[in-house]
Amino acid sequence: MRHSTLLTLLALSIMVLSAFSLAIGPADSALGQSLSALFIDDGGPLTIVMREIRLPRMILGILVGFSLGLSGAAMQGYLRNPLAEPGLLGVSGTASLGAVIALQTGFATLAFYILPLAAITGAILCALLLFAFSGRSKSTLALILSGVAVSALAGALTSLVLNLSPNPWAASEIMFWMMGSLANTSFRHVWLALPLMVLGWAALLQTGRAIDALTLGEDAAATLGINLYHLRLKVIFGTAFAVGAATAVAGAIGFVGLVIPHILRPLVGARPSKLLLASGLGGAALVLATDVLVRVIVPSQDLKLGVIMALIGSPLFLHLIFTTGRREQ
Repeated sequence: MRHSTLLTLLALSIMVLSAFSLAIGPADSALGQSLSALFIDDGGPLTIVMREIRLPRMILGILVGFSLGLSGAAMQGYLRNPLAEPGLLGVSGTASLGAVIALQTGFATLAFYILPLAAITGAILCALLLFAFSGRSKSTLALILSGVAVSALAGALTSLVLNLSPNPWAASEIMFWMMGSLANTSFRHVWLALPLMVLGWAALLQTGRAIDALTLGEDAAATLGINLYHLRLKVIFGTAFAVGAATAVAGAIGFVGLVIPHILRPLVGARPSKLLLASGLGGAALVLATDVLVRVIVPSQDLKLGVIMALIGSPLFLHLIFTTGRREQ
């Protein structure tokens, strides 16, 4: 499939899913009526629902999915490892740790932006640690090992905070936040996360040519003029900004950065540079579709996006592994 055709199809799917996302919710209204309330302010409650609840939720779904999909593709290309995903570097774990500390200490109740800022701070701290431990090494193995260590430490500290929590209500709130959700978000969350996400996207989208060269090996890439030090800097901090901001506003959502590049890779000729933008759009479509599904399955319950994503992603990833193994036999 031509790259432009694939991008067009993904963009169209995002448009269709965005319409469904805007139309589906507790307020029972037809699609035409809902979209009309979005553009025409008649002072009614549906206008408030559309503009203040559904629209920011839909936008955040696109932003979060694009960040996760793009980061996953960039990491798999840079590390030359199909099992790589944003959580491998510990970015999601440290972002969650920052949010957990804010919830546990009660600082998150002081202002709406405290919780997202704490998560973003955790992600940036992770990037600094990774760069300190592996920045000068030419081998990607050092980055992988550093990421595993930081991720394990963040998970242990998060469990420790939960274990020592004297307040069961705070522990319950932490657990629900870590499941991941786009509910209860507003344009304040959009404007808080968007600048950091854009910085992350800009860094990751610039890595396409370098990642293509890296498929030939690190020595060959260096011979072609690729600065491996600058490339690692872009991948680490681009992932930290994009995924950290996504985790800050939506909680921990897994499998997007792992599954989407696997699905789309055969459609782009397994070329890493072409996979970047396609995976971003595919991630946005997947998060939007899952968020719609969350509201359709049990409309009366606050079903978490991260839970459904794991239920969908795990079997899908196992299926991909099974079919890939059969093709290689």
